[in-house]
Amino acid sequence: QVQLAESGGGLVQPGGSLRLSCVASGIFTISVMGWYRQAPGKERDLVASITTVRRTNYGEAVRGRFTISRDNSKNTVYLQMNSLKPEDTAVYFCNVQSPIRTYWGQGTQVTVSS
Repeated sequence: QVQLAESGGGLVQPGGSLRLSCVASGIFTISVMGWYRQAPGKERDLVASITTVRRTNYGEAVRGRFTISRDNSKNTVYLQMNSLKPEDTAVYFCNVQSPIRTYWGQGTQVTVSS
């Protein structure tokens, strides 16, 4: 019933940009939305999060390069990624929180390579 539809991942050269989107459906009340990422052999780390009133939080590795936003009317969260580096290569997971549960997307691959 609950679905998080992620899109926008792909292959990009260093210094390039990508925009990720995540559309949440089947969740009655959404509080925080965000993005996490996980590289092979590494733990899943916070990339960025945003509250209902658009208060944001960023991981130190992406601060100043990535911008998170949301459209509450569309139940959608976006991640604009600029000045991408090879170390940004990872599977990016959409995260959506309700007052009682946390939901995860399937993940979308982002590869930064020349």
